Amino acid sequence: MDPLMMAVAAGMRSRMEALEMLANNLANAATAGFKLDRESYSLYVAPEALDPALAGEAPMPSLLPVIERHWTDFRQAPLVATGNPTDLAISGPGFFVVEGPNGPLYTRNGAFRWSADGVLVTSEGYAVRAAGGARIRATGQGAFEVSPEGVLRQGGQVLGRLEIVRFAAPERLEKVGHSYFRSAEAPAPASGFVIEQGKLENSNVSAPESAVRLIAVLRQFEMLQRAAMLGSEMNRRAVEELARVNP
Repeated sequence: MDPLMMAVAAGMRSRMEALEMLANNLANAATAGFKLDRESYSLYVAPEALDPALAGEAPMPSLLPVIERHWTDFRQAPLVATGNPTDLAISGPGFFVVEGPNGPLYTRNGAFRWSADGVLVTSEGYAVRAAGGARIRATGQGAFEVSPEGVLRQGGQVLGRLEIVRFAAPERLEKVGHSYFRSAEAPAPASGFVIEQGKLENSNVSAPESAVRLIAVLRQFEMLQRAAMLGSEMNRRAVEELARVNP
């Protein structure tokens, strides 16, 4: 493959990855607690570019554009009132802890409900953990109340305190599904937060911004496609001219 086509192919691949990421962000613009993904770009440096013996020779491009990594933007989104007493939102730092299928998961999505056996769970059925790792069980009597510090009560009886945690390096969290995260590192208790009952944290995706970026990336991809077609046509003409000169 000639240098032009290699550069175009690398550019198209990075644009395709960006399109998939932006499409996923837009699809979750209304998902409570969702944190949008962004990308960091870098350049692939071919080995021959670092070899002094090959200085001045360019059989193929030595630098190609690539997406180095995706990263999650953890900025807090606005809180919206729902009026549902089991909907909880964290104002400030921290994550709820829930019992996932393969260990603890962490989320900002506080759309909780009572299960058939009286356990506070997520919409997927994962049990919400209290401090110390216990499950939160309803008494079945009286109104359910949550204090700003995360203490849960029903009918005046304390059910426990929500386990709210933080991470020293949240960028290392691994996304699981739409609004859950997994960590290989142990979290620490969070501080400086307020639990707001009857509210949910929105997605922090700005739909207009993401739509504009999506259109821009689509146009870039189309330009690269035209460049690929132009490069292919140039190669075809070069082969035809060579055949005429050397019949």
